[in-house]
Amino acid sequence: MNDALRPDLEAGLSQLALAPALAAPLLDYLALLARWNATYNLTAIRDPREMLVKHLLDSLAMQPFVRDLRTLADLGTGPGLPGIPLAIATPDLQVTLVESNGKKARFLREAARQLKLGNVQVAESRIEAFKPAASFDAITARALATLPLILELGGHLPGPGGKLLAMKGVLPKDEIAALPAGWQVAAIHPLRVPGLEAERHLVEIVRTQA
Repeated sequence: MNDALRPDLEAGLSQLALAPALAAPLLDYLALLARWNATYNLTAIRDPREMLVKHLLDSLAMQPFVRDLRTLADLGTGPGLPGIPLAIATPDLQVTLVESNGKKARFLREAARQLKLGNVQVAESRIEAFKPAASFDAITARALATLPLILELGGHLPGPGGKLLAMKGVLPKDEIAALPAGWQVAAIHPLRVPGLEAERHLVEIVRTQA
Protein backbone atom coordinates (compact mmCIF):
# COMPACT_ATOMS: atom_id res chain seq x y z
CA MET A 1 0.00 0.00 0.00
CA ASN A 2 2.74 2.43 1.00
CA ASP A 3 4.63 2.45 -2.29
CA ALA A 4 1.48 2.96 -4.36
CA LEU A 5 0.37 5.93 -2.25
CA ARG A 6 3.74 7.61 -1.78
CA PRO A 7 3.73 9.76 -4.99
CA ASP A 8 0.25 11.15 -4.21
CA LEU A 9 1.19 11.87 -0.61
CA GLU A 10 4.47 13.55 -1.55
CA ALA A 11 2.63 15.71 -4.10
CA GLY A 12 0.07 16.68 -1.46
CA LEU A 13 2.78 17.48 1.09
CA SER A 14 4.49 19.68 -1.48
CA GLN A 15 1.24 21.60 -2.08
CA LEU A 16 0.95 22.13 1.69
CA ALA A 17 4.60 23.31 1.86
CA LEU A 18 5.54 20.34 4.06
CA ALA A 19 8.68 18.20 3.75
CA PRO A 20 8.45 15.10 1.52
CA ALA A 21 10.35 13.18 4.24
CA LEU A 22 7.11 13.20 6.26
CA ALA A 23 5.63 10.72 3.78
CA ALA A 24 7.33 7.70 5.40
CA PRO A 25 5.98 8.10 8.97
CA LEU A 26 2.56 9.23 7.67
CA LEU A 27 2.29 6.12 5.49
CA ASP A 28 3.35 3.96 8.46
CA TYR A 29 0.48 5.48 10.45
CA LEU A 30 -1.95 4.90 7.57
CA ALA A 31 -0.86 1.25 7.23
CA LEU A 32 -1.33 0.72 10.97
CA LEU A 33 -4.75 2.36 10.84
CA ALA A 34 -5.82 0.21 7.87
CA ARG A 35 -4.64 -2.95 9.67
CA TRP A 36 -6.50 -2.15 12.90
CA ASN A 37 -9.52 -0.90 10.97
CA ALA A 38 -10.06 -4.35 9.48
CA THR A 39 -10.74 -5.71 12.98
CA TYR A 40 -11.87 -2.78 15.10
CA ASN A 41 -13.76 -0.53 12.68
CA LEU A 42 -12.00 2.69 13.76
CA THR A 43 -13.04 4.73 10.71
CA ALA A 44 -15.78 4.36 8.08
CA ILE A 45 -13.33 5.25 5.29
CA ARG A 46 -11.63 2.09 4.04
CA ASP A 47 -10.22 3.00 0.64
CA PRO A 48 -6.50 3.84 1.08
CA ARG A 49 -6.52 6.75 -1.40
CA GLU A 50 -9.60 8.23 0.24
CA MET A 51 -7.91 7.85 3.64
CA LEU A 52 -4.85 9.63 2.26
CA VAL A 53 -6.88 12.70 1.25
CA LYS A 54 -9.67 12.78 3.85
CA HIS A 55 -7.55 11.75 6.84
CA LEU A 56 -3.89 12.70 6.27
CA LEU A 57 -3.98 15.73 3.95
CA ASP A 58 -7.19 17.08 5.48
CA SER A 59 -5.59 16.99 8.95
CA LEU A 60 -2.31 18.50 7.72
CA ALA A 61 -4.05 21.45 6.02
CA MET A 62 -4.29 23.08 9.48
CA GLN A 63 -0.60 22.55 10.34
CA PRO A 64 0.38 26.23 9.73
CA PHE A 65 -1.98 27.22 12.56
CA VAL A 66 -0.44 24.89 15.17
CA ARG A 67 3.27 25.07 14.31
CA ASP A 68 3.89 27.92 16.78
CA LEU A 69 1.93 26.35 19.66
CA ARG A 70 3.48 24.39 22.51
CA THR A 71 0.47 22.25 23.48
CA LEU A 72 -2.63 21.03 21.67
CA ALA A 73 -5.50 18.82 22.84
CA ASP A 74 -7.34 16.93 20.09
CA LEU A 75 -10.85 16.28 21.43
CA GLY A 76 -12.75 13.17 20.38
CA THR A 77 -9.77 12.28 18.22
CA GLY A 78 -11.11 8.86 17.15
CA PRO A 79 -8.20 7.10 15.42
CA GLY A 80 -5.96 10.15 15.97
CA LEU A 81 -7.25 12.75 13.55
CA PRO A 82 -6.02 15.42 13.19
CA GLY A 83 -3.71 14.89 16.20
CA ILE A 84 -1.34 12.18 14.96
CA PRO A 85 -0.61 13.69 11.51
CA LEU A 86 -0.06 17.07 13.20
CA ALA A 87 2.27 15.49 15.79
CA ILE A 88 4.27 13.79 13.02
CA ALA A 89 4.57 17.05 11.05
CA THR A 90 5.25 19.25 14.12
CA PRO A 91 7.73 17.48 16.44
CA ASP A 92 7.95 20.44 18.88
CA LEU A 93 4.19 20.37 19.48
CA GLN A 94 2.98 18.35 22.48
CA VAL A 95 -0.29 16.70 21.42
CA THR A 96 -2.78 15.15 23.84
CA LEU A 97 -5.31 12.83 22.18
CA VAL A 98 -8.58 12.78 24.15
CA GLU A 99 -10.74 9.74 23.36
CA SER A 100 -13.29 7.92 25.54
CA ASN A 101 -13.70 4.81 23.32
CA GLY A 102 -11.48 2.05 24.72
CA LYS A 103 -10.70 0.38 21.36
CA LYS A 104 -9.70 3.69 19.80
CA ALA A 105 -7.60 4.70 22.83
CA ARG A 106 -5.81 1.33 22.64
CA PHE A 107 -5.04 1.95 18.96
CA LEU A 108 -3.77 5.48 19.77
CA ARG A 109 -1.35 4.18 22.40
CA GLU A 110 -0.09 1.50 20.02
CA ALA A 111 0.31 4.04 17.19
CA ALA A 112 2.28 6.43 19.43
CA ARG A 113 4.51 3.52 20.54
CA GLN A 114 5.13 2.05 17.07
CA LEU A 115 5.68 5.43 15.41
CA LYS A 116 7.91 6.53 18.34
CA LEU A 117 5.92 9.72 18.84
CA GLY A 118 7.40 11.10 22.04
CA ASN A 119 5.27 14.25 21.67
CA VAL A 120 1.95 12.37 21.91
CA GLN A 121 -0.02 11.52 25.07
CA VAL A 122 -3.31 9.63 25.14
CA ALA A 123 -6.05 10.59 27.60
CA GLU A 124 -8.71 7.88 27.71
CA SER A 125 -11.49 10.07 29.02
CA ARG A 126 -14.73 11.81 28.16
CA ILE A 127 -13.93 15.39 27.16
CA GLU A 128 -15.98 17.01 29.92
CA ALA A 129 -14.38 14.74 32.55
CA PHE A 130 -10.78 15.35 31.41
CA LYS A 131 -8.88 17.34 34.06
CA PRO A 132 -5.26 17.81 32.92
CA ALA A 133 -2.51 19.14 35.19
CA ALA A 134 -2.02 22.17 32.93
CA SER A 135 -4.18 24.02 30.41
CA PHE A 136 -3.53 23.93 26.65
CA ASP A 137 -2.49 26.59 24.15
CA ALA A 138 -5.28 25.31 21.91
CA ILE A 139 -7.88 22.61 21.55
CA THR A 140 -9.02 21.20 18.23
CA ALA A 141 -11.84 19.00 17.03
CA ARG A 142 -12.68 17.51 13.66
CA ALA A 143 -16.14 16.19 12.82
CA LEU A 144 -16.96 16.03 16.53
CA ALA A 145 -19.89 18.33 17.27
CA THR A 146 -21.23 21.85 16.84
CA LEU A 147 -19.04 24.75 17.96
CA PRO A 148 -21.26 25.51 20.99
CA LEU A 149 -21.15 21.86 22.08
CA ILE A 150 -17.37 21.59 21.64
CA LEU A 151 -16.98 24.63 23.93
CA GLU A 152 -19.52 23.26 26.40
CA LEU A 153 -17.56 19.99 26.66
CA GLY A 154 -13.98 21.26 26.33
CA GLY A 155 -14.04 24.98 27.04
CA HIS A 156 -12.29 24.37 30.39
CA LEU A 157 -9.16 23.05 28.64
CA PRO A 158 -7.57 26.10 26.90
CA GLY A 159 -5.61 28.52 29.10
CA PRO A 160 -6.51 32.23 29.42
CA GLY A 161 -4.92 33.06 26.05
CA GLY A 162 -5.89 29.72 24.55
CA LYS A 163 -8.19 29.02 21.64
CA LEU A 164 -10.35 26.51 19.83
CA LEU A 165 -9.21 25.62 16.31
CA ALA A 166 -12.30 23.89 14.90
CA MET A 167 -12.11 22.05 11.58
CA LYS A 168 -15.30 22.50 9.60
CA GLY A 169 -16.53 21.91 6.06
CA VAL A 170 -18.91 24.60 4.82
CA LEU A 171 -18.72 27.66 7.08
CA PRO A 172 -21.16 26.97 9.97
CA LYS A 173 -22.79 30.41 10.29
CA ASP A 174 -25.61 29.15 12.54
CA GLU A 175 -23.09 27.58 14.94
CA ILE A 176 -21.03 30.78 15.02
CA ALA A 177 -24.16 32.79 15.80
CA ALA A 178 -24.90 30.41 18.70
CA LEU A 179 -21.48 30.62 20.40
CA PRO A 180 -21.81 30.69 24.20
CA ALA A 181 -21.11 33.85 26.18
CA GLY A 182 -17.41 34.40 26.78
CA TRP A 183 -16.26 33.21 23.34
CA GLN A 184 -15.87 34.95 19.98
CA VAL A 185 -14.52 34.21 16.51
CA ALA A 186 -11.01 35.61 16.07
CA ALA A 187 -10.50 34.45 12.47
CA ILE A 188 -11.87 32.18 9.78
CA HIS A 189 -9.30 30.46 7.58
CA PRO A 190 -10.42 28.80 4.32
CA LEU A 191 -8.26 25.68 3.81
CA ARG A 192 -7.19 24.04 0.55
CA VAL A 193 -6.88 20.28 0.89
CA PRO A 194 -4.94 18.69 -1.99
CA GLY A 195 -7.15 16.24 -3.88
CA LEU A 196 -10.37 17.38 -2.19
CA GLU A 197 -13.03 19.42 -3.97
CA ALA A 198 -15.15 20.07 -0.87
CA GLU A 199 -15.01 23.26 1.19
CA ARG A 200 -12.92 23.31 4.36
CA HIS A 201 -12.65 26.04 6.99
CA LEU A 202 -10.66 26.40 10.18
CA VAL A 203 -12.62 28.50 12.68
CA GLU A 204 -10.42 30.14 15.34
CA ILE A 205 -12.35 30.96 18.53
CA VAL A 206 -10.95 32.80 21.55
CA ARG A 207 -12.24 34.00 24.89
CA THR A 208 -13.76 37.47 24.87
CA GLN A 209 -11.81 40.10 26.74
CA ALA A 210 -13.84 40.98 29.82
